[in-house]
Amino acid sequence: MRFTKRHIFYFITVVVIAFVLSTYQLPFYIYKPGGADALNPVVKVEGGHESEGDMHLVTVRGGQATPIQYAWAKVFPHQEILPLSQVRPEGVTEDEYMHVQLQMMENSQEASTVVAYQAAEADISITYEGVYVVAVVEEMPADGILKMGDRITSINGDNIEDAEGLISYVENMSAGDTITLDINRNDKQLTEEITLETFADSDNKVGIGIQLVTDRSVQVNPEVNFTSGNIGGPSAGLMFSLEIYDQLTESDLTKGYQIAGTGEVDYEGNVARIGGIDKKVIAADREGCDVFFAPNENGGAGSNYEIAKEAAAEIETDMEIVPVDTFEDALNYLNELEPSN
Repeated sequence: MRFTKRHIFYFITVVVIAFVLSTYQLPFYIYKPGGADALNPVVKVEGGHESEGDMHLVTVRGGQATPIQYAWAKVFPHQEILPLSQVRPEGVTEDEYMHVQLQMMENSQEASTVVAYQAAEADISITYEGVYVVAVVEEMPADGILKMGDRITSINGDNIEDAEGLISYVENMSAGDTITLDINRNDKQLTEEITLETFADSDNKVGIGIQLVTDRSVQVNPEVNFTSGNIGGPSAGLMFSLEIYDQLTESDLTKGYQIAGTGEVDYEGNVARIGGIDKKVIAADREGCDVFFAPNENGGAGSNYEIAKEAAAEIETDMEIVPVDTFEDALNYLNELEPSN
């Protein structure tokens, strides 16, 4: 076949269009079901006990949409399209957003370690070294003064051990009051003064507009190691805590079942709401899981548990959806579960 200039022009045009459709990033973010991988390779307690079944880390896949991905998300079920501004604030890069997500994952691993070791009555010690800034709200007082990664060690000369202590301190103040923060930024000591303001639509609560994570140093024996890679966010906390507890204790907590679930866990073992639970139910079902723990939110309307039940009914899964408000709720359910045949 003889190629003319017109053929070459058409070929180049098609290549360029295909390239643009597959690489150009739209101002939208797409979420869809991810995986439900067993946690045994991810969490390792030194000398930990093995189980017949598995705990599963359930994920949601997400990314900024290309034109092709956007079109597919419109056609295929269980894919959610959100404006990019709802996922990460304007001015925050993908790398900065991922850094925050990984910091949340690290904090989740630490919280789950504390919960599991204390529940198993294993050897653990905790020291407090201040709080980290993981996000700064635009157009609030801290904007332009504090940065993501700053470690706050004191407020008005008083040492700060955890995020809750800083929040409680500020809650007792009024808009217009000024606080003095001692911070560590890239190993440099800085002192900053910030004036409190009232948050919009927050019942007159005051603050400076930052999101915090407590900088704790947790020492445990036996040691536990995580290899979660680039998985970010706090939602694996409940399943991390169950996996750690299962490895620390002699009894097989899984009873031979495939156990999945989701929920952020705090240092007291409370399980909090997470996003994308319908997609996580689908991912767990595809993996053949038998049980799925969902945050119950104390039975509130529109809870993660209710959404999970609706998703399970839609896909007609045999997987048991179990509501939990605490780590102890999940632990009690598994302890009472009859072993798999």
